[in-house]
Amino acid sequence: MATKNKFPKFAICIHNKAYPVSLELHKIYRIIPDEDAEAEGDLRVVDESGDDYLFPAEYFLLLALPATLTQKLNTSFANLAQQAA
Repeated sequence: MATKNKFPKFAICIHNKAYPVSLELHKIYRIIPDEDAEAEGDLRVVDESGDDYLFPAEYFLLLALPATLTQKLNTSFANLAQQAA
């Protein structure tokens, strides 16, 4: 089971047939660590609504990004959330 420090924070959607409104193919999504969901074969993903939901893990390729890139993406997502509020 993944730990919070080792858990990828981003993934690319590779399948969305059951959720075409919620997930865009080939888009990078933020992943929220959730060990219970992972144990069930799911990932907690911040989808197009801006909220986090469970989706099948096989819908995504997990990304191992350098810390600097992860930090910049997190900052970008936070700025987007502030603009929407």
